[in-house]
Amino acid sequence: MTAPRLTDRNALLRQRARAAAAEPALFLHDAAIDEVQDRLSLVNKAFTDPAIVTGWPGPWRAAFPNAMIAADDETLALEPGAHDLVIHAMALHWANDPVGQLIQVRRALRPDGLFLGVMPGGTTLHQLRASLAQAEAEVTGGLSPRIAPTGEVRDLGGLLQRAGMTLPVVDSVPLTASYADMTALLHDLRAMGEGNAMQARPRNFARRAVFERAAQIYADSFGDGAGRITATYDLIFLTGWCPDASQPQPLRPGSARMRLADALNTRETPLPD
Repeated sequence: MTAPRLTDRNALLRQRARAAAAEPALFLHDAAIDEVQDRLSLVNKAFTDPAIVTGWPGPWRAAFPNAMIAADDETLALEPGAHDLVIHAMALHWANDPVGQLIQVRRALRPDGLFLGVMPGGTTLHQLRASLAQAEAEVTGGLSPRIAPTGEVRDLGGLLQRAGMTLPVVDSVPLTASYADMTALLHDLRAMGEGNAMQARPRNFARRAVFERAAQIYADSFGDGAGRITATYDLIFLTGWCPDASQPQPLRPGSARMRLADALNTRETPLPD
């Protein structure tokens, strides 16, 4: 049985092409690049063969001119064992098979190679999601998939482990943007190429009353007190390593030489049967 598909890839590529032909809004990519560069500067290792997986090669190629750029296709154009660093840049949230993407990345890494992924997740656009859902329920009595689901930090760490990465770490960096109104936010999302590209999206135009009501709910519930609205973007960072014998290994169960109670200088209290 074929697994359900989250993303309509053709629709996503059309949206990216339209955004690129105009004036794309890539401020999230700029923020992600700054954070990635900071994190790499803290790694005590030199990388000579990096690769970047992304749907927006422009800003990433400018920031990492020596990196190979691969499109975020379902089958990644990465050779096995060819890279000591792979960055999955602002695209994993649209993957129909995110674990498959990470497995491909792990195969492309050399032993002890680093994977660093960044994607929107967590509470990203929670204000818009809530406003549209309430408005549509009020106006039409139903709900339609309009904003793609976002991964949570606690769940994304499991993806790294399922893909065979070692020493997995997942954390988030919240960002807040200010807009004149919900229409300005929707315009920005189109300029990012981040409109609704879900396979299950409604194919007919939504009633104007839905968006008018959603804009009112947004302003009332998430206004900043100065006549503007705020939008949250959570950048989720995933870090993992390709397995290698040189990496720290967990101790075998029962191999400890000291009881935890002794180490903490406290008394151990047995639990009742």
